[in-house]
Amino acid sequence: MLRIVFAIIWLLLSVWLLIWVGEGLFGVNQRQSILPFGGEDTLGAPIMIGVAWGLLLTFGGTMSGLLRRKRVRGETQIGVGRIVEVSRTGLTVNDVPQYDLFIRVTPRTGDEFVGQLRMLVDASEFSVLQVGLAVPVRYSVTDQDTVEIADPTDPAVREAMLNWRIERGLLDPSQVKARTTGTQVPASVIAVRPTGRRREGQSELALRVLMAPDGLSTWEADTTAFVHPDAISRFQVGAPIWAFYRREDPHTVAVTIEKEEAR
Repeated sequence: MLRIVFAIIWLLLSVWLLIWVGEGLFGVNQRQSILPFGGEDTLGAPIMIGVAWGLLLTFGGTMSGLLRRKRVRGETQIGVGRIVEVSRTGLTVNDVPQYDLFIRVTPRTGDEFVGQLRMLVDASEFSVLQVGLAVPVRYSVTDQDTVEIADPTDPAVREAMLNWRIERGLLDPSQVKARTTGTQVPASVIAVRPTGRRREGQSELALRVLMAPDGLSTWEADTTAFVHPDAISRFQVGAPIWAFYRREDPHTVAVTIEKEEAR
């Protein structure tokens, strides 16, 4: 849409300049020009319009391309990718810089590939776009050069992220049933200790949590979780979190910082 607006404005300015030049070549008195912004100002308006024409010609395509994200087209699938490179393009819009993110995607079937995502990133958001961060993406089955960030609230995206964690060993096998078929309840951290283990750029924490399901008695349970460095602060003592458990095995729990919709 923005590109069309730029094109229309540029064409209107081009027509204005062509008529103005034509009037000059054929000896028309330009003080009585048919053009708007004519009259006594026979030079000021053409200069300003010429400058605007040149700026649109030079930067119009760049700006419209900057603000228009390349969309993934055709049949798409959900995958999980890890950021392998973040580079600044040198362009900004309203003081917000543009970045190219290169993401190595692990599809459910087929080989890994690296896709590109170009986006504007505010300074307050840049700290989370670190190399190694796992992100859910959508990609085309026919064109894997471009990817886009998938909606993390989409149940299909949540399932893809969970499967990725299980396949990568980021979820203890004993917790899989609780995490996939258990009940989610509020909980809070009452003890935390780093184990020293790292996997996929995440650190493992040993946790003791207080399970607090609505209307039921509370109890304590021990568990572990692999956590990205940026999220470790969310697991400090006293922090509210969410936990999954099965009624037949209430002491085997899996934890998360996000509440999910009921399955």
